[in-house]
Amino acid sequence: MARSQARSKRRYTGKKYKHFRKKRKRELERPPIETEIGGEKKKQQRVLGGRLKLKLFSASYLNVTDPNTNKTKKVKILRFESNEASKDLNRRHILTKGAIVETELGKAKITSRPGQHGVLNAVLV
Repeated sequence: MARSQARSKRRYTGKKYKHFRKKRKRELERPPIETEIGGEKKKQQRVLGGRLKLKLFSASYLNVTDPNTNKTKKVKILRFESNEASKDLNRRHILTKGAIVETELGKAKITSRPGQHGVLNAVLV
């Protein structure tokens, strides 16, 4: 069965909504890309409308911006620190927007969406 981003079949109370149409192609959903620390692995994917998204599966470097000097450097990721998005993502060391990692310059917070942008950008904390 296809994954869908359409409205749920049930309300928050548990009552069923009246069925009024089939699933639409535009409502399809793909499984999330769970970016990890490791050797760089990317993939291009065609999306609705003919555009391309760059999926980042793993990376060992990220672009870190220092807010004081406004300079950006490519820096190696030393270790995973935390991910406030979910306990599960935190436990499995998955990099998403908002995750904090330890770098050569210090702690950095990820500002890009690696599963959709294909890049790891971060700001020093």
